[in-house]
Amino acid sequence: MENDRGGARPYRSARRVEQARQTRQRLVAAATATFLGRGYAGTTMRAVAAAAGVSVPTLEQQFGTKVRLLKAAIDVAIAGDDDEVPVLDRVWAGKGRAAGDVDELLSIVAEVIASAQSRSAGLILAVFEGASSDPALAELSVAMISQRASTAGWVIDQLAARAPLRGDLDRDDAVDTLWILMDPAVFDRLVRHRGWSVERYQRWFARSARRLLVAEDLTGKRPRRETVSTRRSQR
Repeated sequence: MENDRGGARPYRSARRVEQARQTRQRLVAAATATFLGRGYAGTTMRAVAAAAGVSVPTLEQQFGTKVRLLKAAIDVAIAGDDDEVPVLDRVWAGKGRAAGDVDELLSIVAEVIASAQSRSAGLILAVFEGASSDPALAELSVAMISQRASTAGWVIDQLAARAPLRGDLDRDDAVDTLWILMDPAVFDRLVRHRGWSVERYQRWFARSARRLLVAEDLTGKRPRRETVSTRRSQR
């Protein structure tokens, strides 16, 4: 049966779209697990297709190349879903814009970054490690570095709208400081090598960003500097 415009029933089209989305999700999940388990060099399209239970041509029809497949896996890992919504148009960014003060803003940002890092750091590091020998990965790494800088710039502008930044920082310095705090390698070293929990990293990120970027706290006093004896007494 057709609708009054002579087309197929809408629900059939919606069903196909949902089936295609589920297939893509399965492929991305299989790719993520394979990249994390084997690394970029050890991952093949055949291995991903086998893990997803599809043919290699089906996988290649969806993503084309291994680099594009890795990019798709990273995008989903960073966002936590496959919705095609830009980073700064997502719900967390709206909450950040509505934040009443620096601490609320940094709490929102730290939570989002910690969650994204826990899902994506391993995949992103695979890009950086392979960039020196693979031109396609090098191009992807440049794009990812630029995206991180854009997000850092947005956060800095939001901070500056709520409190003065440190007097020894211009905007570029502030962006670069936050950019390095957001580096997935930092997350990887602290969580995987130093045994931190994601929650500890999240608290550290918010606290470090505040101390490194904001001129003074809400009472007009600079944050109290911990002494060695103070740190020992808290252990």
